[in-house]
Amino acid sequence: MFERFTASARDVVRGAPAYAARPGPGTVGEGELLLALLDGNGSPGAEALGALGVRERRASVEDALRQARRRGGLTNSDAEALAGLGIDVAEIVSRVEREHGPGAFDTASRQPARRGRSLRGPFGPEAKAVLERSLRVALGRGDKHIGDEHLLLAMVAKPGLAASVLAEHGVTHADVVQALDRQKQAGAR
Repeated sequence: MFERFTASARDVVRGAPAYAARPGPGTVGEGELLLALLDGNGSPGAEALGALGVRERRASVEDALRQARRRGGLTNSDAEALAGLGIDVAEIVSRVEREHGPGAFDTASRQPARRGRSLRGPFGPEAKAVLERSLRVALGRGDKHIGDEHLLLAMVAKPGLAASVLAEHGVTHADVVQALDRQKQAGAR
């Protein structure tokens, strides 16, 4: 499947491990793929995020991902939903961190150490699902390649960390589709 990836999609996959929670055994998930996609320049997915104003709010996106990681993957909307049930996630996280240390819920920091280095990095199940879904997205759009735009669409196609964080920043699946369609129409002129 990797042979179908465009250069920009490969850049996202290769760049994502740099954003893992910590060097070494940190696991790559949707958040790391999203941050690597934001690093792109001139590619369809990166340009769509730019057109939707996500680049200007990168610090806020990074903070939302960091906070979700600290809460064991729970996004702000998850925490708000639990608050509606009377569960104070911030208090639970604080108590657990007092007892077990900072980052106790951070699943990426608890991965077992790996021997040797992998060029593609230690991809977790959620990142692998995005990569697999990107193939289905590309095929569904009639494309013979997998570009970073397909990775972005795969991230927002189903509920997950990247989709939730982008939604918190006002970006939905429909917004991404429209931004990509506008690019395609502009390129056809």
